Amino acid sequence: MSFLSFKNVKISGVAAAVPKIVKEVKDLSFFAPGEAEKVINLTHIERSRIAPETMCCSDLCYAAAEKLLDSLKWNRDDIDVLIFVSLSRDFITPATSAILQDRLGLSKECYAIDVPLACSGYVYGLSVISSLMSCGLMKKGLLLVGETTSKLQSPLDKTIWPLHGDAGSATALEYKEGTEAMNFHFGTDGSRWDSIINPDGGSRHPFSEKSLVMEEIQPGVVRNKTNAILDGMNVFAFSITDPPKSVKELCTHFDIDINNIDYLLLHQANKYMDDKIGKKLKVPESKIPFCLMQFGNTSSTTIPMSIVTAIDNIINEKASTIMCGFGSGLSWGSAYIVLDHIVCPNLIELDWDE
Repeated sequence: MSFLSFKNVKISGVAAAVPKIVKEVKDLSFFAPGEAEKVINLTHIERSRIAPETMCCSDLCYAAAEKLLDSLKWNRDDIDVLIFVSLSRDFITPATSAILQDRLGLSKECYAIDVPLACSGYVYGLSVISSLMSCGLMKKGLLLVGETTSKLQSPLDKTIWPLHGDAGSATALEYKEGTEAMNFHFGTDGSRWDSIINPDGGSRHPFSEKSLVMEEIQPGVVRNKTNAILDGMNVFAFSITDPPKSVKELCTHFDIDINNIDYLLLHQANKYMDDKIGKKLKVPESKIPFCLMQFGNTSSTTIPMSIVTAIDNIINEKASTIMCGFGSGLSWGSAYIVLDHIVCPNLIELDWDE
């Protein structure tokens, strides 16, 4: 069973950044009359942010990290580990974490790796970085998590384009003895690997001229083979089944009373789905913060985005949280983590002139 527990690692701060450009769901041209309203009513996604052509996910994560490091007043030479979690890497090679290490002015002795995960990535990333830091040899670390899904999807596909938004985040962690343990549970079902997929561009189906041919699958659904495909019904069934089961197993294994937590921080693909999860776990709506109304499904960034934008006064409180991320793979992960008076700068809206 994939249970993990790491002591002596504290989340010290969380920051997030989004592009300034707003995508309004109601204004998308591929909807038939009344369709946009139905999508908004079902998902509660009214708008999101979209990166301009030359802006990458790493730019958003860099902006969040810069703001967070300045707010914490950390010496950059003291950062021992940097982990970048995203499917939206700058290049196939080199690793984007290496580019960010240099761009942020971190030590050349900084441990830097990429983790290519989507919606479950924040929880997985927290487990990776806390495992590296828990023995005390690495004292400070940065977890950079984000996605520019707009570069992976077709803007002519009404099944997926209205749902997502671009964002990046930075989470600062430090070794601190006596900090309450971070507890984790994980799961993977690779038999459903093609439920969320970009078919062409990898080694299995390399990119070719045919990969860029736009095909009309049905009215309002036009895409090529590099664009993301979502099996909505299969993903919905998975999302209301395996993630709440994971949370329950986490609570049982670590003897956590879910009634006593302050917040349930869920990955946000649509609110109807998360409401179902909340009801299964018997967690009141007041304990489930949401940001998808204004920012859409920002993939691995939805949990840190909620911390930054949807929890009032988080910098002045100690809050017990259960986090649950789930998505492509299919993969999922749950975590019990206490946030204790973290540094949390206001959301960054990144302008871009390049």
